[in-house]
Amino acid sequence: MKPGIPVAIVAALGLTQIVGYGTLYYSFSVLAPGMARDLGLNVEQVFGVFSASLLVGGLSAPFVGRWMDRVGAATIMTIGSGISALALMLCAWSPSIAVFAFAIVLLEVASGMVQYQAAFATLVESRPKAASRSITYLTLIGGFASTIFWPIATSLNEHLTWREIYTAYAALNLLVCLPLHHWIMRSRRSEAAAFTRQDGEAIVGALPPEVRRRGMFLVSLAFALQGFALSAILTHMVPMLGSIGFGTAAVVIGSLFGPAQVLSRLINMACGKNLPPPMLATLSAALIVVAVVVLGVSGKWLPGAVVFAICLGLGSGINSIAQGALPLWLFGSVGYGAITGRMSAARLVAGALAPFIFSVLMERLGINVALMANGCLGAVGMAAFIAVASAAKRTATTTPWAPPPCTSNQ
Repeated sequence: MKPGIPVAIVAALGLTQIVGYGTLYYSFSVLAPGMARDLGLNVEQVFGVFSASLLVGGLSAPFVGRWMDRVGAATIMTIGSGISALALMLCAWSPSIAVFAFAIVLLEVASGMVQYQAAFATLVESRPKAASRSITYLTLIGGFASTIFWPIATSLNEHLTWREIYTAYAALNLLVCLPLHHWIMRSRRSEAAAFTRQDGEAIVGALPPEVRRRGMFLVSLAFALQGFALSAILTHMVPMLGSIGFGTAAVVIGSLFGPAQVLSRLINMACGKNLPPPMLATLSAALIVVAVVVLGVSGKWLPGAVVFAICLGLGSGINSIAQGALPLWLFGSVGYGAITGRMSAARLVAGALAPFIFSVLMERLGINVALMANGCLGAVGMAAFIAVASAAKRTATTTPWAPPPCTSNQ
């Protein structure tokens, strides 16, 4: 019998992910020009502060992951909601550039406590056997964050200052996210008593102890390279398409990314239930590589740019699912928070450095060379996923210890 998905917890986390990503991440690009004017900076300097905060957030991820294992992911999410609200208020109040920079860094550290890394760990703690399917549903809901909050931020920005908007966002995190995370934390113990033995049974990973260190390195490398590729492209997507020659159509082409991202999760829900997580991760990497190569080869050809945006969205959507499902499949549910924390650190640090490195490559070597270099990195990541999948498959056929390949996705 399949273990049941904790519907109420998935729904609550879905709402908090929309608010969390919307207020802490997606709105920043919309509000950055107002921040720059208010603080006497240029937009590049504001994004420089944001990139530095992403780097600090990445370095803090392993520490956050270990604490999730010690005190519970839902507890960390509850604390993180409070810190998010505090950081947003501090940012809104900031009288100087130094205070603003500190608040943005604190905001990114808090993001690691309330966004996907923590939400996935909460689902794994709740019902390990159902976690893979729960993660798919959660990413489907969370995928609407940009669709909802980009228009909200744009509309609010026409009538309110960025400081007033951040004050409202602080209230959302305090009055919506914190109570929901606290409810999940309180309900964990009472729901655990109602779970069947099968629901609460830990997942045993597909990799045996002797190859886990190598597997951790390869998977972390693969996710880091994917994080680099996505961050580099998404940060520069619209201006890059404009420079290629698409002009005002660049915005329309870029807008295809969000729906494609949600579509990939719907397709996975309908058709990917029996697809092992290593294949899911490899498919994600392949789609991102195809997207980058198609744009580099097609140049100003409009259908090529459309294929680029759709493939990039599909790959990004599947990548979010793989970030939660693959570590569970490979390493099991014990110590899941610490494992995903180390992986998130590599991915977030690479993502923080990517916009600057990609910008330098575009300026000095041209857009096509930058795209092909990005595609080569993505191909290395895809090879790393394939290597890990092959190692797990060999173990399953030669070692009686190893579990069936789809243990966490049955």
